[in-house]
Amino acid sequence: MSEFRPPTIVVNFKVYAEAEGPRALTLAKTCQKVSKESGVQIAVCPPMIGLALIARSMDIPVYSQNVDPLKPGSGTGFVTPSMLHSTDVKGTLVNHSEHRQPLESVGTCIEMCKYLSLDVCACAESAEEAGKIAGFAPQMIAVEPPELIGGDVSVTTANPRIVSDTVDAVHSVNPDVAVLCGAGVKTGEDVRAALDLGARGVLLASGVVKSRDPEAALRDLIKLI
Repeated sequence: MSEFRPPTIVVNFKVYAEAEGPRALTLAKTCQKVSKESGVQIAVCPPMIGLALIARSMDIPVYSQNVDPLKPGSGTGFVTPSMLHSTDVKGTLVNHSEHRQPLESVGTCIEMCKYLSLDVCACAESAEEAGKIAGFAPQMIAVEPPELIGGDVSVTTANPRIVSDTVDAVHSVNPDVAVLCGAGVKTGEDVRAALDLGARGVLLASGVVKSRDPEAALRDLIKLI
């Protein structure tokens, strides 16, 4: 059964220094605290090195930052769907703009994860790409224009049409796929704008992970939900 419950905030820890070592678990616990107190679902994507440990320690969904379309066997440095399934990890990102995969590989990852009941949040750089990925029926597709990722201007301000166009493109293929948006999302107003444009949540990173006060940043993000 899918762990996805919109509206949702997916926090990608990336490989920021602020999420190294025990700081990743501390940040995950902060996300869990805010989620439980607010009732808003917050999922976390910790660095790979601490993924299993953090997943065992959390009640909120813990996702991998990436997965590879491989079965168990001869391979080095990859993360397979079955590896994730063997832990308490509930799902994964795939095809993030910082870790792109060919469309065929994205489809294989989604198929393998669905077989193991792992949620997939597939990333897309455009409405056109999102429409193609929708044919594989992941739980979520997050549209993130790469030029806005990590910046100070939200996609909902710089290019709101890409959000609504992505919702239309995805739902014309599969209305059951939830659309998230990301890139520059840092405030409650950004999140509210995303929801008003038809998104079911947001995927973000630096606005929380690099904040001097991650708990305050999270509470601001959910204040208008």
